[in-house]
Amino acid sequence: MEKVILLRYGELFLKGRNRSSFESALIDSIKRALAPYECTFCRTQNRYYVENYRHEQEGRIVGRLSEIFGLSSLSVAVKVRSEYEEMYAAALAAVPSGARTFCVRVKRADKRMDKNSMQIATEAGGYILGKRQGLGVDLFTPDCTVNIDIRENGYAYIYSGKTECAGGMPRGTAGGGMLLLSGGFDSPVAGYRMARRGMKITAVHYHSYPHTGLQARQKVLDIAKTMTRYCGDIRLIVVSFTKIQEEIHRRCDGDFMITVMRRVMVRIAERLAVANGCGALITGESLGQVASQTVAGITSTEDAVETLPVFRPLIGMDKYEIMDTAEKIGTFDISKQPYEDCCTVFLPKNPVINPKLDKARAEEAKLEGLEELIEEAIRGAEIIDYTAD
Repeated sequence: MEKVILLRYGELFLKGRNRSSFESALIDSIKRALAPYECTFCRTQNRYYVENYRHEQEGRIVGRLSEIFGLSSLSVAVKVRSEYEEMYAAALAAVPSGARTFCVRVKRADKRMDKNSMQIATEAGGYILGKRQGLGVDLFTPDCTVNIDIRENGYAYIYSGKTECAGGMPRGTAGGGMLLLSGGFDSPVAGYRMARRGMKITAVHYHSYPHTGLQARQKVLDIAKTMTRYCGDIRLIVVSFTKIQEEIHRRCDGDFMITVMRRVMVRIAERLAVANGCGALITGESLGQVASQTVAGITSTEDAVETLPVFRPLIGMDKYEIMDTAEKIGTFDISKQPYEDCCTVFLPKNPVINPKLDKARAEEAKLEGLEELIEEAIRGAEIIDYTAD
C-alpha cells in the first residue's frame, strides 16, 4: 500500500469561470512549498495528491503544506486498487489502536463499481468488526471516521485523520496591498490576515535613526523575512522618517504629534503603494487599543489618504487574539524584543484621543516644506526584497 497526501481546497469551489486562475495560483504555491522535497505532485478530477515522498519527510511536508493559503485541509492516506479486499484491509489498518468506536464513510466517484457507497461502507464496517474485538460502531460521534474515496482512475484512497490548513484564498489572487509595518505585534498579523485573503504584501517601514537604534530596524527586517513563510515574496521599503519627525516635533502641538505623524506616514505609503502596483493600504489598527486608534483618530489619519482604500483587518480583534496569531505565524518572539520604533520617539505625555479633523489638518499645515520632505524620504528609501523559502 502506497502512502499519499490528499489535499483539499475550500473557497475555490465558489468560483465560477475564473476558477482556473485561482487554481493555478494555488498549484504554484504548492509546487514552491514542495520544491525542497523528493516527491511528486499530481492532480486528478479536482483532487490534489502528493506521492512518491520519503517517509521520513512526511511530517515536514505536512507542516509546510498546512501553511499554504487556499488549502483547507489535508489527510495522509493509503492508495490501493479499487478492489474490495484491498480497500477493506486498508480501512482496518486506518483505525487507531486506541479507538473504541468508528464509522465508515464512502465516496464512490467510479460508478463502474457493482456496489453503491452504502453497501461498501456496510461491508467495510463488518470486515473491521470481524477483525477487531471490542470495537463498536457509532455513526454520530465516533472516535474514528474511516474514509474510503474511490476514484475513476482505478484506485481508492483510505484515511482516518485530517489536518486543518491555513484556508483562505491563494496568495496573489486579490491584488497587492501596502502594509505599514512596525516592529510591534499588530502589523505583521494584519499583513498575514490580508495575505490569507489573497493579497500580495508589500511593506513600508519608517525608522528614525539615530533616535531609534539599528536593532529596531533589524527587528523589522527579521519580521518581514519571517512573514514570507505564509505571505510569499515580500518587498520591504525602509523609509527614513527622522527629518519629518523632527519637523513635527519642532512645529506642531505636542498632543497632536502622533496624529500628524500618522497622517504623513499614510501619505508616503499611498505614493509608494501606487508606484508598486498596490491597490490598498493595510494597517494594524485595532479600535480603542491605543490613544490614536479611536474613531476620531482613525478618521483623522484616513483623511490624509487621497485615493486608495485602507484595510484594517484587526479592527475588531483584541490584543490577546492578535498575540495568539503572532505566535502562530512566528513573529511573536521577534516583536517582543524591547527595541523602540519611531512611533514611540517623542511620544507626548497626553496624546489627543479624539482629535478634531479641522485641528489635525491645521497642525499638519504648520509643517514647512512637507512636500519636499516627503519626496526626499521616498527618494532615499531602501528597498529589500525577501524571497519565500
